[in-house]
Amino acid sequence: MEASVILPILKKKLAFLSGGKDRRSGLILTIPLCLEQTNMDELSVTLDYLLSIPSEKCKARGFTVIVDGRKSQWNVVKTVVLMLQNVVPAEVSLVCVVKPDEFWDKKVTHFCFWKEKDRLGFEVILVSANKLTRYIEPCQLTEDFGGSLTYDHMDWLNKRLVFEKFTKESTSLLDELALINNGSDKGNQQEKERSVDLNFLPSVDPETVLQTGHELLSELQQRRFNGSDGGVSWSPMDDELLAQPQVMKLLDSLREQYTRYQEVCRQRSKRTQLEEIQQKVMQVVNWLEGPGSEQLRAQWGIGDSIRASQALQQKHEEIESQHSEWFAVYVELNQQIAALLNAGDEEDLVELKSLQQQLSDVCYRQASQLEFRQNLLQAALEFHGVAQDLSQQLDGLLGMLCVDVAPADGASIQQTLKLLEEKLKSVDVGLQGLREKGQGLLDQISNQASWAYGKDVTIENKENVDHIQGVMEDMQLRKQRCEDMVDVRRLKMLQMVQLFKCEEDAAQAVEWLSELLDALLKTHIRLGDDAQETKVLLEKHRKFVDVAQSTYDYGRQLLQATVVLCQSLRCTSRSSGDTLPRLNRILQDCPEEPEAINDEEQFDEIEAVGKSLLDRLTVPVVYPDGTEQYFGSPSDMASTAEHIRDRMKLVSLKRQQLRHPEMMTTES
Repeated sequence: MEASVILPILKKKLAFLSGGKDRRSGLILTIPLCLEQTNMDELSVTLDYLLSIPSEKCKARGFTVIVDGRKSQWNVVKTVVLMLQNVVPAEVSLVCVVKPDEFWDKKVTHFCFWKEKDRLGFEVILVSANKLTRYIEPCQLTEDFGGSLTYDHMDWLNKRLVFEKFTKESTSLLDELALINNGSDKGNQQEKERSVDLNFLPSVDPETVLQTGHELLSELQQRRFNGSDGGVSWSPMDDELLAQPQVMKLLDSLREQYTRYQEVCRQRSKRTQLEEIQQKVMQVVNWLEGPGSEQLRAQWGIGDSIRASQALQQKHEEIESQHSEWFAVYVELNQQIAALLNAGDEEDLVELKSLQQQLSDVCYRQASQLEFRQNLLQAALEFHGVAQDLSQQLDGLLGMLCVDVAPADGASIQQTLKLLEEKLKSVDVGLQGLREKGQGLLDQISNQASWAYGKDVTIENKENVDHIQGVMEDMQLRKQRCEDMVDVRRLKMLQMVQLFKCEEDAAQAVEWLSELLDALLKTHIRLGDDAQETKVLLEKHRKFVDVAQSTYDYGRQLLQATVVLCQSLRCTSRSSGDTLPRLNRILQDCPEEPEAINDEEQFDEIEAVGKSLLDRLTVPVVYPDGTEQYFGSPSDMASTAEHIRDRMKLVSLKRQQLRHPEMMTTES
């Protein structure tokens, strides 16, 4: 009978073995009766279970039964006592009925037990709880009877459940492991020849059962009942002492069978693993040498543009992704083979090494081919990228050369020339980079036959080579055309620089003449008080005229050069149309040389010159921009005019003297 089957009944605590013993070392069986009516069938089941626990040796020493009737009726106590005769007649040596404080009829109870003594086969005594120690030591009594023995019914019941569960599971597991181990030994040779599908899994986990057994044994070995301070410790209950060797024996048997079982599993796992490895190795090898190699054979082109190369790269990445799955299987298989090789089973070493070598050769060869193809496509992508960049640079340069130049000044022309030179230099660098990339790609293509698996790739390679060489030649021709156009543009721009320089210098000549005129009008305003001073002023005026004439000649030369450059450039000058008239007008505005005056000239001419000078003083100088300016300030002009009039009066007086000398003598 198992405790789990009658667990609800056992939880009621209708009877229990506390672990206490009487003075004859017999076990004490306690039956605590309660106010409710006790179910005799359940009590009988409880007693049957409890009495099945002790060993035969313990049973031979007899039981002392304590029937606690303090909370029950006499007729119930009597029924229980009589029932003991049928349940444990031979084992009961003494029945102690604990009477309540309000005792039953002494005569009736004493008389009844006395009459039944011979028939019952054991002695029945009525005793109060405080007198129970006359028959049983206090340390063997529970606290309900004034003793010091500690008893936890639920703790005891839980331990019994664990013990019985462990016993049941371990016994069943031992049978299964023995069957598996013995069957494996008999069929070991046959399994080497053919694969047999056997169930090597027991119904329960051996590790769990072993752990449960160790925990249970630890509980049983550490259990102690301690009294009050200074008291002595009590030994474990008999059922626990009996359980310890049973648990230890089961654990030893389990460890032995489980060790054998683990070895059987290890051997079987190794054989199964070897078969699986062989199967997986062949799967990897067959795929890599079959569909994997066929995928690479179908990929030979490099594309004719960045987009085409990128599409080929994407296709290659898909192929690599498929290969990666098989390479992952290769890594796993290689690790498994290495682990089996480290195990040191000589009978499998040769086969394992052969599998490992075959697998490694195929995988490394396929990986090398994938890497070569990836490098080739990357080189092609870089080549097309450089070609595209160079083409864009040439397009930009050509577009710049095809646009007519209309710069504002020489500085902008210099900037444009610098930009053209930089673009041309950038094109040179790009073309050199294209040649380097192209040559590297051609070198890689020439090695493509090394992984072609015997396939003739001459035609495909020729197409790739022709494409690469064609791109480089086309870029070279475009670059040469741009260089020629740059030379023409450079010459034209240099001429434009000369044109702008001539225009600027001509304008400067006009500016110089204007400044010279302005200086003449402001500083060279005197006519001289006598002939000597007039000569000095005349010499200065000649110098003014010489400077103005040389500046004028320089300006005309510049304007003539501008005309020639405009004809060469087929354009019109921005300033030559109005610069020459301005140059002529400023030169004409410069005052003419004053005529010398001396005493021997005719008086009429002197008078005419004087009047002309007076008229000149009243006429302003008109500048090219239309503004007017007089010689000197008004006071300077008035003083000069007065001086001229005085001189004219003197000349007139002289003239009269020459005409009428007699008059001058008479006056004298």
